[in-house]
Amino acid sequence: MADAVIDLNADLGEGFGRWSLTDDEALLSVVTSANIACGYHAGDPSTMRRVCALAAERGVRIGAQVSYRDLAGFGRRAMDVPPEELADEIAYQIGALQVFARAAGSRVSYVKPHGALYNRVVADSEQAEAVVAGVLRAGAVCDGPLPVLGLPGSRLLSVAEGVGLPVVTEAFADRAYTWAGTLVPRREPDAVVHDPESVITRAVGIARDGTVEAVGGDRIAVEARSLCVHGDTPGAAQLAWRIRGALASGGVRVEAFS
Repeated sequence: MADAVIDLNADLGEGFGRWSLTDDEALLSVVTSANIACGYHAGDPSTMRRVCALAAERGVRIGAQVSYRDLAGFGRRAMDVPPEELADEIAYQIGALQVFARAAGSRVSYVKPHGALYNRVVADSEQAEAVVAGVLRAGAVCDGPLPVLGLPGSRLLSVAEGVGLPVVTEAFADRAYTWAGTLVPRREPDAVVHDPESVITRAVGIARDGTVEAVGGDRIAVEARSLCVHGDTPGAAQLAWRIRGALASGGVRVEAFS
């Protein structure tokens, strides 16, 4: 795949008040898209404003990372939210981020669910429809339909496509995959790949060949236009630089999808 192209995205702005988890400034010098926490699993107005300003300054696309309202659990706990309420909460989060993106001279360019919500909408049609409804509601303040970033084959992307929203497939070099192409739940052993060399090898394989090694050793197909680098991983910025360098050496062009 000589003309392989991929976007690098990272979860940023994952702090609250005096607490900070991600090295936003360092990662924004590497990635092409920034999934910025919108206050429900992490983030606060000042953090959102600061990260939007940094992203705009560096030409990095701004994405709304929406989640269940779960600050204490970092958005990784399963929750049952009525669809209409969830749609409103998704629109609310996108709208809040758009204020700071506009103030920075940029805009919200896409939406990506976080944590438990990301995993839920892989198979749950009702919750996926609620997320898409929220994205559509926010469209009025976001210059039209926003692309939705998610797992290939997920209900979220299927529902989004069904109503005419652009969709972007995503993969994770540092997460273990099942043979079915879904992510191994974080509560299970070895759900996260910690060895940097393995992460780099997997990143290049995903970008160039569209495959990744699943649990059990089989290689599975993974369609991805964007590759996620988790910002809360220790040494995330250094690892992201190494991934970007390995992609370039492997003939992969790194550029934003939007």
